[in-house]
Amino acid sequence: MIDFVGKKHWFFLISAILIVVGIISLAVFGIKPGTDFAGGTSMTLQFSPPVEQAQLREEMANLGYDKATIQNAGEGDFIIHVTEITSGEAKALAEKIGTELNSHARITDYYLASPRVGAETARNAGIAVIIAAVAMLFYIVWAFRRMPKPFRWGTCAIIALVHDVFIIVGIFSLLGWLAGVEIDALFITGLLAVVGYSINNTVVIFDRIRENVSKHISTDFAVTVNSSIVETLGRSLNTSLTTLFVILALFLFGGATIHYFVLVLLLGVIIGTYSSICISSQLLVVWEKREWGALLSFAKRAG
Repeated sequence: MIDFVGKKHWFFLISAILIVVGIISLAVFGIKPGTDFAGGTSMTLQFSPPVEQAQLREEMANLGYDKATIQNAGEGDFIIHVTEITSGEAKALAEKIGTELNSHARITDYYLASPRVGAETARNAGIAVIIAAVAMLFYIVWAFRRMPKPFRWGTCAIIALVHDVFIIVGIFSLLGWLAGVEIDALFITGLLAVVGYSINNTVVIFDRIRENVSKHISTDFAVTVNSSIVETLGRSLNTSLTTLFVILALFLFGGATIHYFVLVLLLGVIIGTYSSICISSQLLVVWEKREWGALLSFAKRAG
């Protein structure tokens, strides 16, 4: 039997490193808001024959769009974010760029958002994530109301959920710095989907812990939790793998406009599965056995 609970300190250390790196990245580089949040115009240009991103960036600067954000979407496509321009101006811009680069530039996607709407979208997105977390907390407290201290179970699940969100946001902060990746409304949609998936995995394991506690399979709560994790391991991994296969297919063959939305889901399934197995249940053990002092001692030794 795999001793997941016995390795909880290492799991916590790995998560702490990922979260700290993410927080540092957010503090130093921040996160790049897309058109949905910052406002402006987003359009996808398809070039035939293909052009280099450096050439396109240079030409955009020559035309007065030196602050434009350009992302390579593959297969000759580029996603360009500029200040607010009309569809007619966007078409004229595409024609000028194509002429200068000796390539036919075609607009395959065009989106316009005002800064005020972008600010409202950002605020509503934050509220949506908070409401989802609070709703999940009350749901788990109610679902495990017959267990001793059900609020403890809900809190551990929400901590794991926040853990997932922090890591994903941190990764996208790094991607924004390294590759100019921006977040949009689809990013928030992906986060909310990840929240639901992660909680579902956690509840499956918590439910098996509840069953095994009622069966009194061991007087040691840590043994009961570890047995429950092992018993549900196959189900958790099989569900995650089948979901990952579908998401991976979308990531590889889906369109450029949903590329980063699918990436959020891909990261979320992996991190959510890890947190439900290695974080939420282990937190329950630490809290139940009051091992916070031992956890801090391990962190000092590891540091």
